[in-house]
Amino acid sequence: MKESLHYLLMSDHFLFQKSLVASVKDTGLTPGQPKILDYLINHDGAIQREIAVSCHIEPASLTAILNGMENKGYIERRTDGGNRRSYHVYLTPLGRKYADRLSREFAHIEAKALEGFSDSDAGLLQELLGRVYENMTEIQKEGTTHK
Repeated sequence: MKESLHYLLMSDHFLFQKSLVASVKDTGLTPGQPKILDYLINHDGAIQREIAVSCHIEPASLTAILNGMENKGYIERRTDGGNRRSYHVYLTPLGRKYADRLSREFAHIEAKALEGFSDSDAGLLQELLGRVYENMTEIQKEGTTHK
């Protein structure tokens, strides 16, 4: 039986997440935190609004996740130029250590997921998924999934 695209995307995402959580269970990271650490590797000092948009997390949910990360010493939030309404989020040394580990874990899981793929097939898959992402981003901007 051939599975639908939505089923395969959801299942692949779930299995990827499950593998990731299992590989870092010794760190104490909770499910929402790896995505944020991964984002901060390349965007250290980002404002919370940017993180919420880029990680597809509701601002209220992000605040709760960041509070937990701050309490565990993974991040610190600082105002820039005295603007108390705009906190910038920075990795701490511990947060950077876990972010670096996540990068290695992501690479390992991706390699396992792409076993048996040629380089061109893996590149094509990434390109096609990128196009799906762009289309879905447009749907979100429009606020509807059908017309």
